[in-house]
Amino acid sequence: MGKTQIEATQPTSTQSSNFKTGAQAVMQSLVEQGVSTIFGYPGGAIMPTYDALFDYRDQLKHILVRHEQGAGHAAQGYARMLNKAGVCLVTSGPGATNLITPIADAMLDSTPLVCIVGQVKTNLLGTDAFQECDVIGMSMPITKWNYQIVDPNEIPEIIAKAFYIAETGRPGPVLIEITRSAQAEMMSIPFEYKKCDSIISYKPRLEPKEEHVEAAAKLINGAKRPYILAGHGVLIAQAENELKEFVEKTGIPVATTLLGMSAMDADHPLFVGWPGMHGNYGANVLTNSCDVLIAIGMRFDDRITGDLSTYAKQAKVVHIEVDPSEIDKNVKADAPVVGDAKAALKALLPLVKKADHSEWRAEFKKYDDEEYEKITKKDLYHEGNQIKMGEAIALLSDKTKGEAVVVTDVGQHQMITNRYYRFKKHNSIVTSGGAGTMGFALPASFGAKVAVPDREVVAVIGDGGFQMTLQELGTIAQSGLAVKIIILNNNFLGMVRQWQSMFFDNRYSFVELQNPDFITIAKGFGIDGHTVSDRNNLGESLDTLLNSNKPYLLEIICEKEENVFPMVPAGACVTKVMLE
Repeated sequence: MGKTQIEATQPTSTQSSNFKTGAQAVMQSLVEQGVSTIFGYPGGAIMPTYDALFDYRDQLKHILVRHEQGAGHAAQGYARMLNKAGVCLVTSGPGATNLITPIADAMLDSTPLVCIVGQVKTNLLGTDAFQECDVIGMSMPITKWNYQIVDPNEIPEIIAKAFYIAETGRPGPVLIEITRSAQAEMMSIPFEYKKCDSIISYKPRLEPKEEHVEAAAKLINGAKRPYILAGHGVLIAQAENELKEFVEKTGIPVATTLLGMSAMDADHPLFVGWPGMHGNYGANVLTNSCDVLIAIGMRFDDRITGDLSTYAKQAKVVHIEVDPSEIDKNVKADAPVVGDAKAALKALLPLVKKADHSEWRAEFKKYDDEEYEKITKKDLYHEGNQIKMGEAIALLSDKTKGEAVVVTDVGQHQMITNRYYRFKKHNSIVTSGGAGTMGFALPASFGAKVAVPDREVVAVIGDGGFQMTLQELGTIAQSGLAVKIIILNNNFLGMVRQWQSMFFDNRYSFVELQNPDFITIAKGFGIDGHTVSDRNNLGESLDTLLNSNKPYLLEIICEKEENVFPMVPAGACVTKVMLE
């Protein structure tokens, strides 16, 4: 029998043999890398690997999703909770292309993934064979690295490299494509797996240069009105404690980005909220009043900066960032510090002086008070029985004591959750930032719950986004894990409707939704739930959701045409904040 005909159907005893099929080498490599969980969906071109997985069921937990996009987002949620690569396993063709969206999402949000994708037999490459597509070419712009394996002997080394690249420096997704032939053939050399700890051509700098740290400290110590923007990089580096120590020593007010939320306790006296398109009033406006802006683990996304030509032009900028390509890309740094956020803050701590800056911090309080009077009071305390999104999230925050893992989809509910959930525990926000992927939250919340089963995980989703990946209710039901799901239902694509209302003369072009009965759908999957529309019943409904020891869906019928404020119009200066 020719080696290309040997399928991965060897008996279990071959797992301990030094000679393995490519498929067995994939499984053994994952085990030796320390992987415990795979999110995937089988198909023709990946079938030899799934056959090998059958013999590894006691070592690798495979979770069968209902769509490959769900596998990617679930792996993202898993990765974000554990700060280690999530693993996806899918087939070729549409299996691979369905993974493109979560790969792109992971790339923008610095989430480590290792995606293993099947491909047609080696001799069929380039022939437009059944379910063949050039996923290497497609994924090249949205991965840190990708590689096509046609020789099974390469598998251990390539998988080891994949995890190293995905998890080090600025994390991100890696894709490995393995032809069916390479999966089925026997390795011609003994299997040996060595974890990768260096690559000649890839040298991420974690420890910042001493002279750069000293230059940053000099600017910080001389500042009268310093301001910190802390991003996702703080959570990735697990530098929350260092950030807290740094701000308490320096007395500098700190805001966090959307993905950086939960890096600071929301009730900390130095925490001033979050900047950005729907961020807090003072956090936005005073960006253009500070004299030193200290950016830590963030990339100056346009949703933060607005009009770059007017952004923080008065300030000296300290930019701490592990990815050197982000330095000077959008905002010129006067004191760039390339390195891991934890390492950089540790290096800065002995060099910065103890300070107070109480007068400067008081300016944020003035803007907070105005925001409270014009926006927050209306969102949380109002007449009538209709439920506003803000009061639902504020009550959820109270009932979970700000300690839940909150996974949000994309839209108005995402901004409202960031406004009114008071994060009290580190690493508690999972959301789609850079790509803004609707349909993210349901599978990502499941992945997060798999990673941290002892924590309360609550998905907050809009009625539009929920319908993009609702089939993953099946995955959640089959697992039995107690993911709590909230749909904030206003029967609109709410964020688009808000823009059409404010900037397109109320021309509501294809944004109103005729929604299905979400509770009946959930019950069809075996998940209990109910709907609440009267605000007098909101507290009791949230209690029912949170007290369930099984998956549960709560549909909250919200005010239909509610807008989210504050708002900085797209491309406007951050001081041009609209309060109504």
